[in-house]
Amino acid sequence: MILNISETGWEESSGLDPFFPPDHQDTSAPPKLPPLTIWGVALCVSGTLIATENAVVVTTILATPALRAPVFLLLASLGLADLLAGVALILHFLFQFCVEPSAWSELLTSGLLVTSLTASLCSLMGVALDRYLSLSHALTYGSSQSRRRAASLLLLVWLGASIIGAGPMMGWHCLEEPNSCSVARPLTRTYLSLLCGGFLVVVMVTLQLYAGICRVARRHAHAIATQRHFLPTSQPYASRHGGGRGFSRLILVLSVFVGCWMPFSLWGLLGDASSPPPVHLRHLGAGCRQLPAQPPPLQPEKQRHP
Repeated sequence: MILNISETGWEESSGLDPFFPPDHQDTSAPPKLPPLTIWGVALCVSGTLIATENAVVVTTILATPALRAPVFLLLASLGLADLLAGVALILHFLFQFCVEPSAWSELLTSGLLVTSLTASLCSLMGVALDRYLSLSHALTYGSSQSRRRAASLLLLVWLGASIIGAGPMMGWHCLEEPNSCSVARPLTRTYLSLLCGGFLVVVMVTLQLYAGICRVARRHAHAIATQRHFLPTSQPYASRHGGGRGFSRLILVLSVFVGCWMPFSLWGLLGDASSPPPVHLRHLGAGCRQLPAQPPPLQPEKQRHP
């Protein structure tokens, strides 16, 4: 039997090589990106706002020579950590909705978020420690030695945060073992449990420092009022000078701070990959971390009454 292949009409119309069947042609289509969601846009917008405002804060502190006290160094560290968190949110949006998702993009955004969260919480604890020392050692605190100690502390904080955040990039992830994934993929359950446990310890130490600030501030206010004979038996000095409002404000700020972090920490400690959260708690702390960085409301009037 002779096969006649002299008819070239099919070849010209199809554009296919007759020596290669259609099944072997390259028909792979480009990967489809997930559809854009309102939550993704909200993450990108919030990340942009967080990065912009904290870039202004960090630039202002670094460009002003007068702002070299330990508290401003700690606030600059806090702003830098929140700036990294905003950048991580923007990268998360770009990698998820604008380019093809990959393993290294997940590891990069997870590492940035872990580093920024760790540095931010430790900086908040440093701010609380600075306030406690400035009240309990008001005469000696604020010298050049204190600034050097604060700079050394921040160096250790960022070194430790970078080492902790490098865990997913160094292989401590669950991309190859999906059964070990935590609620925050690609972090493993062990890694996230240790991370959330450390966060809870830092939060508890921060609350303890603020409780010490309240005790020292009340003691100073009572001592000043006793020396100035401004302490009638019917009305405390602290109440007359707004101390009650200061304590109420501090309690409110700390309550919101704990309310933001406790669900994230408990969810990371107790949850697994099969327990979906009501919201994406992985990015919840970006707005709540800055609450305790407000100006201290409990400063006795030692400058006015030497």
